[in-house]
Amino acid sequence: MLLPHSLFRRRLRLMLLAGLASAAAALWMLPGRHDQPSQPFDAEELEEQHPLVWKHIHSFDGIGGAWYIPPAWIPPTQPPPKTILDAAILASKASLSVPERRRRLAYSNIPLLMHQTGPSSKVNTWKPEAVPWVEQWLEHAVSPHAETPAMAYFFWDDEGIDMFMEEYEKDFVGDFNNMFTPVERVDIFRILACKYLGGVYADIDTQPLRPPATWIGPADLTPWTDDLTNKTHGSSHLHHHPNATTTTTASQPVVNLLWGIEADTDPSSNAYWRMGYTYPIQLTQWALASSPGHPALDQFMDNLLAEVRLEKENAMGGGDDDDDVGNGNSRADPLTRTGPAAVTLATIQWLEREVQDFRWNSLTGLKDGGKSKLVQDVLILPITGFSPGRGIYGNMGSKPTSHPDARLVHHALGSWKKFDWLVEYGKFCRTAFGLCRDWTKVVS
Repeated sequence: MLLPHSLFRRRLRLMLLAGLASAAAALWMLPGRHDQPSQPFDAEELEEQHPLVWKHIHSFDGIGGAWYIPPAWIPPTQPPPKTILDAAILASKASLSVPERRRRLAYSNIPLLMHQTGPSSKVNTWKPEAVPWVEQWLEHAVSPHAETPAMAYFFWDDEGIDMFMEEYEKDFVGDFNNMFTPVERVDIFRILACKYLGGVYADIDTQPLRPPATWIGPADLTPWTDDLTNKTHGSSHLHHHPNATTTTTASQPVVNLLWGIEADTDPSSNAYWRMGYTYPIQLTQWALASSPGHPALDQFMDNLLAEVRLEKENAMGGGDDDDDVGNGNSRADPLTRTGPAAVTLATIQWLEREVQDFRWNSLTGLKDGGKSKLVQDVLILPITGFSPGRGIYGNMGSKPTSHPDARLVHHALGSWKKFDWLVEYGKFCRTAFGLCRDWTKVVS
C-alpha cells in the first residue's frame, strides 16, 4: 500500500532530521571537542607521580624504544642489550628456556613478555590519560605482588618496529611501509611480535585490572559442550600444536593462544552488522596473548599476504584503486583488513580446519552467562574479559569492570578515528533503521 504523499514527506523529513541530529551529536562528542588546552609537560611531576614510566620509559636510554627485563632472567655474564630487538629476543628465550612456569602465564606456554607500542617513548608526546595506565602495566612487570611473578616489558617505538620487521619479515618490509597506514602497521606488528617472540600485547589506552600472569585459571579450562552438535571441548580434549614448547596433556592443560570477544550477538539476528561488526561473534585485538609460533597467527599473515597480492594484481590491471596501492590503501577498512575482523577470520579458519565439527558461533556467552571457552589450545575469554563495563546499548553480556572475569578495560582514546559525515550517516542508518549494511565505514 502506497503512503499518502504528505505522510511520506513527513517520514522522510523525520529520517533526515534524525540523521542530521545523530551526526551533529557524534561531531560534538568527538575526542578533543571539549578538551581543555594541553598543559605544559612537567618532567618533575611525571617523575613524582609515575616513577616507573619516568625511569623505565621516558628516561630510558635505548635504541628502538624502552624495556625492562627482570634481573633474574639475565645471566651475570650477559652483556646488556643495546636495542629493543636484542632485549626482546633475550627475554623471550629466557622465559621459555627454563622448566619453571613462573616466567609464563599460568596454565600456558605464553611467556611473561608485555608489548606496547607508540611513535615515541617520550611521554610528552603521549595523550596524558594513558600515562597512569602504562604505570600500572609496569607495576605488574617491575614490582608485582608477592604471589605473582615479575614479567618483562617492552615499549616499541617506530624505530624498534622497523628493526623488528627487518629481522623477521625482510621480504615484507616494502609492502608493510608502502601499502598500510600507521594504524594497520601497528595491527600487523602486534600479531608478528606474538608470533615470533610470544607474550602479551595491549594497546596503550588499556588499563590492567588483573596481572597478566593470573589471566588464565582452572575455571577457564572447564570442558563445555556445543548445545547444537553435542561436541565437547575443553581441557580433556586439548592437544598441542607442533610449535608448542611443552607437550600438553589432560592433567597438565596448556593454552597457547588467548583472545577476548568484543562482539557477542545472536547469529540469527542482524544485530552484529547493525552495530558495525563483521561477525556475530567477533574477537578484539586491542589485547591478545600467544606463545611463539601459533598457526592461527600464521594464518593471519597468509591472509594478509594474499590480499596484498590481490591488490597489486588489481592495480596492474588498471582498476579504480590504482591510487590506493603504495598510498596506504586509504579506502581499505582497517577493521577488516588488519583489525578485529581479520584476526577473527584467521582464528575461525584455523580452528575449523583443526577441530572436527567445531562451530564458531558456539563460542557465544549469551546462553551460559559468559564463560571462557577452550578449543584446542586456544582460549576465548567472554566479552567481560577484555571489554568489561559496557553501557546498556551494545552491552552483549559485558559485566562491570569490578567483575573477577575482567582482565583489562579498553578506554578507546580513538586516535586513529576521524570524523566523516558520510560514515556517520551510514552508522546511523544501520543502527536506527537496519539499512545501509554495505555503506562505507572508511573515512574518505
